[in-house]
Amino acid sequence: MGPPELSAREAALTPPRAYGAPPASGVLRAEPEDFVVEEELGFAPAGSGAHLLLKVRKRNANTQWVARELTRLAGCRPADAGYAGLKDRRAVAVQWFSVPRPRTPVDWRELRGGEFQVLEVHEHTRKLPRGALAGNRFAVRIRAPGGDGAELCERLAPRLEAIAQRGVPNYFGAQRFGRDAGNLQRLGTPLHRLAPDQRGFVLSAARSVIFNAVLAARVSDCSWERLRPGDLANLEGRGSVFPVGVVDAELLERCRCLGIHPSGPLWGEGSPASAGEVLELEAEVAERYTDAAAACAAAGMAQERRSLRIAVHELRCELEAQAVRIHFRLARGCFATAVLAELIETGGAMAEGG
Repeated sequence: MGPPELSAREAALTPPRAYGAPPASGVLRAEPEDFVVEEELGFAPAGSGAHLLLKVRKRNANTQWVARELTRLAGCRPADAGYAGLKDRRAVAVQWFSVPRPRTPVDWRELRGGEFQVLEVHEHTRKLPRGALAGNRFAVRIRAPGGDGAELCERLAPRLEAIAQRGVPNYFGAQRFGRDAGNLQRLGTPLHRLAPDQRGFVLSAARSVIFNAVLAARVSDCSWERLRPGDLANLEGRGSVFPVGVVDAELLERCRCLGIHPSGPLWGEGSPASAGEVLELEAEVAERYTDAAAACAAAGMAQERRSLRIAVHELRCELEAQAVRIHFRLARGCFATAVLAELIETGGAMAEGG
């Protein structure tokens, strides 16, 4: 039996869950404080240099707007701003930015407004690059539809225990594909006819939809959390992978303990480095998304890998009178919505805060 034939829209917005129907329903993001995310830098500030690292708390503001405001205050070009990742607008986010050190001193800690506040300032040697994170911490309030937080907590407890032990599928979140998956609708347009900023969004969506579809197939055959011969195993929290020939007892145990994970393709030129039935599956799925695969190859993107599974660290449930707050930490590049989708039914697409 071949992989499920999902439309591009289904793979992007409603891929299959690993644990079946959620055990409860709930309300997310009634206000920005219901979704709090804090970045963890993957390094310590240098303490000297020509740039400043700014730790910023933003509320109901998007990352690019905050970056522009910081560069305006620093007296530099918007392109000179650095940030490690995008954070959703409707949330409270603590994230890091960099700007060149201004010629005229700025009292950053006195900058207070409704949208953002600078919490820390550190000298640093270079611009903050994208992806320079160890991970993100989340605190997500889920409001109980009937107003009974204790009942909601009780319903979620078995699922939370399973997720802590086994993780969740590492799907790309809905915002990777644009509003109502609009970025996928541009896949048939030649890349040279797209504006530079649109081109980046379209290529990101193209890679992501193929990955989600491969992962959906592995969820459907229950191998998203199990190594198969021909897999490339990903080391937890790192980008490195290694080929899997025989799945022996040692590999099975490392995978069970969330130390390594199966990986899936981030599409590009040529074929993935997987082998055997894993390669056959990945190639078969890519053939169903011809426009997406062709766009990645035309852009000269290299074949890369991404873990099929997220290890959800420090997962706990905090009880409130009419809600629960779920706390957890994810490695960089992982989406909180992948965790929430296995926990609750919201009746609509979930926005992302990390």
